Amino acid sequence: MIQSIIKDKPTRLFVFFTAFFVANALIAECIGTKLFSLEKLLGTHPANITMFGQHGLAFTLTCGVLLWPLEFVMTDIINEFYGPKAVRRISFIAVGLISYAFLMFYLAIHVPAADFWVFSRKDQGVPDMQLAFDGIFGQGMRIIIGSLVAFLVSQIVDVTVFHKIKKRTGEKYVWLRATGSTVVSQLVDSYIVLFIAFSGIFTWQQILAIGMMNYTYKFLMAVVLTPVIILVEKRIEKYFGHELAMKMKLSAMGKESE
Repeated sequence: MIQSIIKDKPTRLFVFFTAFFVANALIAECIGTKLFSLEKLLGTHPANITMFGQHGLAFTLTCGVLLWPLEFVMTDIINEFYGPKAVRRISFIAVGLISYAFLMFYLAIHVPAADFWVFSRKDQGVPDMQLAFDGIFGQGMRIIIGSLVAFLVSQIVDVTVFHKIKKRTGEKYVWLRATGSTVVSQLVDSYIVLFIAFSGIFTWQQILAIGMMNYTYKFLMAVVLTPVIILVEKRIEKYFGHELAMKMKLSAMGKESE
């Protein structure tokens, strides 16, 4: 029985998607404490955009955004072949494991540190390893909650928009449902996390401006990655075979009993 499950192509691919999806989300959360300048990365001058009364805005982003677009690529691909129930199940698993990871980070931060370890990197410019560890893995509770809520809600929005577009267009316009669902869900994601994490700390104008800067990047990435989604879907169809791929797509749309 185990061998038949392992040899089943849809099952094998679903296990891979689930593992990659959860790992990618967890890594994105872990590296999200670092902010970087997109302009510096690209070797350009700061954008200096004025928006919602805020001046000198630039693309200062968390490192997590380097990986989050891949989550929405995975969401669209899973949605296409396995349906919304599969996406929701994987999303809940991801949120559960990320919550578990944050709990472990919290416990690790508060475990008493060995004295020699605290000052072990002093000669390398790190005077207190405990503070460094806390700075990397310790995130405010509002940021954690905002991030998890934004992730879960945006996933549900992505699934809903994807299938509404597909019901109207059928198998045509893969780019439209892939890009359309992502740009809508990313807008939701960008603002939920900011409102939960920084409401009362930043002004509404600051939140709107920062959110729009983040969303601009995510929107551009959604457009850039659309050909990747189309290419991956074609590779999966080739891997499954046309007949099985079509059966899975119909089942994902609820047109065939699972």
